[in-house]
Amino acid sequence: MEGKKFAVLLCAEDSEYVKKKYGGYFGVFVRMLAEEGEIWEFFRVAHGEFPADDEIADYDGYVITGSCNDAHGNDMWICKLLNLLKKLDSMKKKVLGICFGHQILGRSLGGTIERATTGWDIGVTTVNLSTTKQFNALNLPASLQIIECHRDEIRELPPKAEVIAWSNKTGIEMFKYGDHIMGIQGHPEYTKDILLHLIDRLLQHSLIQESIADVAKLKVEELEPDRELWKKLCISFLKGKL
Repeated sequence: MEGKKFAVLLCAEDSEYVKKKYGGYFGVFVRMLAEEGEIWEFFRVAHGEFPADDEIADYDGYVITGSCNDAHGNDMWICKLLNLLKKLDSMKKKVLGICFGHQILGRSLGGTIERATTGWDIGVTTVNLSTTKQFNALNLPASLQIIECHRDEIRELPPKAEVIAWSNKTGIEMFKYGDHIMGIQGHPEYTKDILLHLIDRLLQHSLIQESIADVAKLKVEELEPDRELWKKLCISFLKGKL
């Protein structure tokens, strides 16, 4: 993969904790996805920082991060991101969307994003995988554990998009569109400590109730996310290794 170039589209502010321990969310994604000989760069799209039109083609793949913003919102940067994603789709660029990134990808293709009817999903969740060629080739089990932290969801996708994973709480945990777009509702890049700090921040800002925080922390203690298998899956998709 020498010489391959990838861009992370940062849709969230770095917490002080993630900055100090991981070098920000960009550092978290680089740890999971980067391999020797590759070039990884980032754009703070939530601050209006986007690749120039003549730079878009330079990247072999894009990763869209999570965000505190709603993917069904119409902030200026979100509208600009939607336009960029439509360009990337037309160019058949590899795009991997995580959490908010998953939702905004779904919206860019014509899907519907709304508040989840079942409320917040925070903790470690069991995700059921469909029997796709990609999953079979990677010898993945029928289900994987993943860290989750969201209260919105993709309610509906366009007919050409394929739902490839679901959970008891969320109907569209993963989807693929063609061979170049994939969304994951959970956080394969998160470690348990990142989630625990995020739960405390949500509680401090009164975005979740103490009872939700307690249940989420219990899930984190009881279940282990399959981080290495998610890493394998994300890398194989983003870099066309299958």
